[in-house]
Amino acid sequence: MNLYEHTIIAKQDASPSEVKQLTEKYSKIVEKNQGEIIKTENWGLLNLSYIIKKNRKGSYIHFKIKGDGSVIAELEKNESLDKKLLRYLTVRVKKFDLDTEYFSKKSLNDKKEITKN
Repeated sequence: MNLYEHTIIAKQDASPSEVKQLTEKYSKIVEKNQGEIIKTENWGLLNLSYIIKKNRKGSYIHFKIKGDGSVIAELEKNESLDKKLLRYLTVRVKKFDLDTEYFSKKSLNDKKEITKN
């Protein structure tokens, strides 16, 4: 079994319930193809580096997936057809970093306090 980190960016006008539906939809696709979701993170609405399809922001959802290549192929095939998504990216990793929360509000506040001192 391979380990993958997979991130999708939904359009900025997607409501929180639609983002939750997208998360559930793609989690079910992974599980249906004998994959396993280790962790799901909702990074929230973030600014994009450049405008994509007239969107300046996007809702980021990050998955940590354990499975083989066919799981990712099926996942990306479905995502390429989804009109609610702007982009997706899959990266194969050697091991997961399950401890660090990169986009949590707490870690952002800690970084601000460190830079002030």
